[in-house]
Amino acid sequence: MGNMTQEQWGKLQQNLLTTVGKNNYATWIEPLEFLEIAEDVAVFEVPTSFLGNYVSQNFGDLILHQLSEVVENVRRINFRVAANSSQRPTRKAEIVDMPKEVQKDAPAVVPQAAREDLVPGAPLDARFTFDTFVVGKPNELAHAAARRVAEGGPVTFNPLFLYGGVGLGKTHLMHAIAWELQTQRPDLNVVYLSAEQFMYRFVQALRDRKMMDFKQLFRSVDVLMVDDVQFIAGKDSTQEEFFHTFNALVDQNKQIIISADRAPGEIKDLEDRIKSRLQCGLVVDLHPTDYELRLGILQSKVELHKMQYPGLELAPGVLEFLAHRISTNVRVLEGALTRLFAFASLVGRPITMDLTQDCLADVLRASERKITVEEIQRKVSEHYNIRLSDMIGPKRVRSYARPRQVAMYLCKQLTSRSLPEIGRRFGGRDHTTVMHGVKRIEELRVQDGQIAEDLEMLRRALEA
Repeated sequence: MGNMTQEQWGKLQQNLLTTVGKNNYATWIEPLEFLEIAEDVAVFEVPTSFLGNYVSQNFGDLILHQLSEVVENVRRINFRVAANSSQRPTRKAEIVDMPKEVQKDAPAVVPQAAREDLVPGAPLDARFTFDTFVVGKPNELAHAAARRVAEGGPVTFNPLFLYGGVGLGKTHLMHAIAWELQTQRPDLNVVYLSAEQFMYRFVQALRDRKMMDFKQLFRSVDVLMVDDVQFIAGKDSTQEEFFHTFNALVDQNKQIIISADRAPGEIKDLEDRIKSRLQCGLVVDLHPTDYELRLGILQSKVELHKMQYPGLELAPGVLEFLAHRISTNVRVLEGALTRLFAFASLVGRPITMDLTQDCLADVLRASERKITVEEIQRKVSEHYNIRLSDMIGPKRVRSYARPRQVAMYLCKQLTSRSLPEIGRRFGGRDHTTVMHGVKRIEELRVQDGQIAEDLEMLRRALEA
């Protein structure tokens, strides 16, 4: 039965640091104390059961894999809570000096993994850092703005307002800003919470007659981050308090970062004065992902999965297929990849196209929306403000020919129709005409920014 020296554990920690990144390592791996290997179980001491559970779920397989390279016969990992660690130090990115009656009920920073049990003083989600954020055209402005704010320098735009649909990266960027500020400017009091938690604290302060404490607490922060602000729409008293807090912080030149699922002007039941306040800073849209960004996200995740399941083969074309087919939500895309690797590992088969289609049949069915040639023709003619009959008709003037080619290109991309079939739907044109139109648009897509933008906009509208 082999054991492991502290020196070997130190070397293993260095490997883990390289693998999981600086922030993840500092938060989750560094607090682990190696105790012993008993039977086939490696035992580690952890400061809290929450930390042990999180490491077990998110890094357990990785640690086990690296351990087995150093020590033979290790089959499992066990985490034992240290006897003297009932209290754990507060992190900088949590509420500082919070009144105890507020503190015991709702934490300021609640990671996704622990949102149900509201662990007091729970840290930010370790997965959501700038290192793990994949940047592409649809999110590059939001990423650049978040990076600027995360430097913690003079306030240049206030508030920074990030908005976009589900699974496009708003919360990821918010957490990344908080992590970065914690590293770069530990002197700052950073408060991150959801609008729901803001309301909960406000109602609790009213109930317990602690409004002065509440006001003092929220007016003494250096950086206030509020996620999903659309939640306070229609809640009059909370809106009122949020408005006063917002104004007090802006007057003191303190940074505010806010996220929502839509632009300020589109949030129903939000007071006009709040809407105009929210619009006075930098409002940035996280656009729906494009194919290249989805592929980049998959490629970055594959590296992590390959570490977890070493030796698992991935056939060419699988990632491209997933990036094309699952286009609305990054979380669904990442979840599909996780399921695929786990399934292939369990059945002991390489990840081929057949296995992908079997394993993800339900996900692929849900994301498949049958787009028709007629639908594409209608959308394109509306977009270019021409009559549908002119686009399909025989006229070859440029104002009709270009939209016609765009529509042909989208039919080729988004439907399973053959070229002769597409040609028939465009006034009985020959398949070579369709081929020429598609080729021309492929060239223009690279040369002409306007055409590229039109195509992306039309694709999004059709896939919505």
